[in-house]
Amino acid sequence: MMPIKYSIKSAAKAIVTNKSRSFLTILGIVIGIAAIILIMSIGRGTAKLILGELSGMGAETIVIRPGREPKGPSDIPQTIFADSLKSRDVDALRKKSNVPTLADIAPAVIVPGSVSYGNETYKPTIFGWSADFMRDAFNINPVEGRFFDESEIKNRADVVIIGAKVKRELFGNADAVGENIKIKNKKFRVIGILPSRGQISFLNLDDMVIVPYTTAQLYLLGITHFHEIVVKATDPTVVERTVRDIQLTLRESHGITDPAKDDFFVVTQEGLVKQIGNIMSGLTLFLSLVVAIALVVGGIGVMNIMLVSVTERTREIGLRKALGATEKDIMLQFLLEATMLTLIGGAVGIMLGAIGAFIFPIVLSFATGLDWSFSFPVVAAVLGLGVSASVGFIFGIYPAYQASKKSPMEALRYE
Repeated sequence: MMPIKYSIKSAAKAIVTNKSRSFLTILGIVIGIAAIILIMSIGRGTAKLILGELSGMGAETIVIRPGREPKGPSDIPQTIFADSLKSRDVDALRKKSNVPTLADIAPAVIVPGSVSYGNETYKPTIFGWSADFMRDAFNINPVEGRFFDESEIKNRADVVIIGAKVKRELFGNADAVGENIKIKNKKFRVIGILPSRGQISFLNLDDMVIVPYTTAQLYLLGITHFHEIVVKATDPTVVERTVRDIQLTLRESHGITDPAKDDFFVVTQEGLVKQIGNIMSGLTLFLSLVVAIALVVGGIGVMNIMLVSVTERTREIGLRKALGATEKDIMLQFLLEATMLTLIGGAVGIMLGAIGAFIFPIVLSFATGLDWSFSFPVVAAVLGLGVSASVGFIFGIYPAYQASKKSPMEALRYE
């Protein structure tokens, strides 16, 4: 049997001799491996971004939302329009006897619409919330003016705090504190301006407008319920206990005896991390399966080209057999050729995937304003090489077998 190094040399020579055909043969493999690297890199970067955003409010943060917990897209509308969270629930949760580990609580409502000042109009994110809770949650204080206090919340004061971008869009370089802006045709006096902090936990503080939640309920929305209630536990280690106490308190407040009939649901940071992790894993797996199909198609292309190569090199096969090469030698050479081709394709795909994984976060960061990070999946690179070699070996078996079975006499007579 011919030494394997000669088989490797022969395979490499055949690849180099037919550069164009070799490139077209591995194109499907290159695209498939590059796609795997890119998908896994974006998946990791997205997971890091989401985890970073979630950490902005702290592990001790708990969010209570109205309605049944959505199990799928069709359940989301009923959750959005649910009105099961009321002031009596906040009062019940504030009682230490009900939730001893509760450190702070703030109901919130979301106000759709725009704000205006003079001839300028801007569409920010408008919240009815508690300024004190926001200050403690984000460790933030106004750079100008002040926050509204509990008495202004109780009295439904027409005061507002605006983010740095909102101030620029409406007032430019002019002073904003003390001026009146309009939200849904109601005047609000600007009493504070937030510092420029950008994105924190899915909220762009620069783009926010905060009014007392009581004012938003009565004058802007005309509702008596809350869109969510945000709770802080005394410590991250007591979050589970706090969630249990919240559930028991709200069930009692709502007259619910069967947990399956809860008209609210509780979300923790840990729960969100798990949910998002499961979603990202499922999405990555699905996209990887799609790419796997592309690799199989690429493998079929390799097999077809190798069969064409076997036919074109019939005289070469006959000559080698006439000089003493065995069927094993011929089969090994063609198997090595197919495997080397796909390995080269895998290596090129990894390089292209790495370049894409580096460029993509930069583009996304520029387009979205979020802090996307570069993440190169080493495991995916190693797996990609292994998969590409396996594709070459598996789809190269049949052409190699066909080559090894050619009769030397018929092969030498082949034109």
